[in-house]
Amino acid sequence: MKITSSRESFLRPLQAIIGVVERRQTMPILANVLLQVKDGRLSITASDLEVELVAEADVDEVDAPGEITVPARKFLDICRNLPEESTLRLHLDGDRIILKSGRSRFLLATLPATDYPVIDDINANQEITVGQAEFRRLLDKTHFSMAQQDVRYYLNGLYVEIDNESVRAVATDGHRLALSEMEISNPVNASQQFIVPRKGVLELLKLLGDGGEVRLSIGTNHLRVHVGNIRFTSKLIDGRFPDYGRVIPKPEGNLLMTGRDYLRSALQRASILSNEKYRGVRLDLSAKSLRIQANNPEHEEAQDELEVDYNGTDMEIGFNVNYLIEALSAVDTDDVEVGFIDSNSSCVVKCPGETDSKFVVMPMRL
Repeated sequence: MKITSSRESFLRPLQAIIGVVERRQTMPILANVLLQVKDGRLSITASDLEVELVAEADVDEVDAPGEITVPARKFLDICRNLPEESTLRLHLDGDRIILKSGRSRFLLATLPATDYPVIDDINANQEITVGQAEFRRLLDKTHFSMAQQDVRYYLNGLYVEIDNESVRAVATDGHRLALSEMEISNPVNASQQFIVPRKGVLELLKLLGDGGEVRLSIGTNHLRVHVGNIRFTSKLIDGRFPDYGRVIPKPEGNLLMTGRDYLRSALQRASILSNEKYRGVRLDLSAKSLRIQANNPEHEEAQDELEVDYNGTDMEIGFNVNYLIEALSAVDTDDVEVGFIDSNSSCVVKCPGETDSKFVVMPMRL
């Protein structure tokens, strides 16, 4: 393999895929990226056996096509530290690859390309095309509620439902839940459900932009998404997601309406003196008033009183303040609606008058 191109031809695709490469690997080859040169194009692949990213770029000159794997982070650091607009030449010499740029020369160890785990065909049984901005918004509004390393492995990801005219995403860690949905322009014939693992969701969020469309290919065990010149593939979690519809309350009457930032700022102030482990705050609701209280084992206290639009039943209820703040941050309107049933039931946070996104937070005893 022997190619010559600008520094940027290597740097941009490397930066797009490097997040998949774990710093600690069970297999040495997973610390490498796969370089493939064919038909005048460079393809760079990174994988951790769960998520695979492939980025393509045009190169200026190909003297000899071929494929090899090189240390991912070392290669990225070399490209990153070369001068802008510089030219980089790669030449495979035995089991070493030589990188030259100006008077700089680097010699990197390699591993055979044939040993690199590549996901070729996912046997897609359904394909849909969605707006990139809308799909990113769907993930943005739900991903924060995914569990982390929960023994209920099916919660460590994002549940996606595709039906005739919509795509719905749901995430829950057992203490809070986020749901959002978007319409699709081309109706699908068959409904489908799958769970994308946490790391796959976070990597996909980094790739998605604000314009154009993306193509989703869904197989039995994999999801593949094409975003520009990058191909994202993730294994799917094999598990049964809980019936989320049963845990979404339908509050009537006890509705609090106020400014999103007004309420979020008050919660952030109160959180400063909340218990660092449990992060609990108490909400005291009465006519036209909301009192927020927090304390900690050092006997420190915070209290904030807000004027709000509330005409429901007087009640006291406790929540994890971080969960409330994150739910409010996912609301993208100036005003917010919070619905309550009683002091032992979950609340529902959403945009006033909207039904396509809901955020449920379970109460906690203080």
